[in-house]
Amino acid sequence: MLVRLEEREREVTAQAEATREQIAQLAALLDDLGRAAEEIRVTRKTLLELPDPQSPAPPAAKLPDHPAYQQTTAVFAAADAPLRARQVCEAMDLKITPNNINNTRLKLKRLTKRGILIETEQGLFTHPRP
Repeated sequence: MLVRLEEREREVTAQAEATREQIAQLAALLDDLGRAAEEIRVTRKTLLELPDPQSPAPPAAKLPDHPAYQQTTAVFAAADAPLRARQVCEAMDLKITPNNINNTRLKLKRLTKRGILIETEQGLFTHPRP
């Protein structure tokens, strides 16, 4: 019986030693993971403190050379609210006819495509806000 007891004691001691080795390995792994997590936290903090990159300013839209476009943009520069094609015609002292209103509307649409004006709602134009 004592022989079996000694044998069992050696088995338990061997298992305890193997378990201690596993614990040491797991503790080392846990330390490594803790350091990696801390490095990630520091990196995140550093990235959050960096200033936002400025997007390059878009190139200035080129105004067509025709004087009518220059008159039209002058009307919008003086306006304090969005305008319709008819109001632009009135401001430029054009005769209020369907043809003049349609031509002005087409010019406003062209200026919108170039980014010089924006159409806030159907037929209502204004300068884009900075």
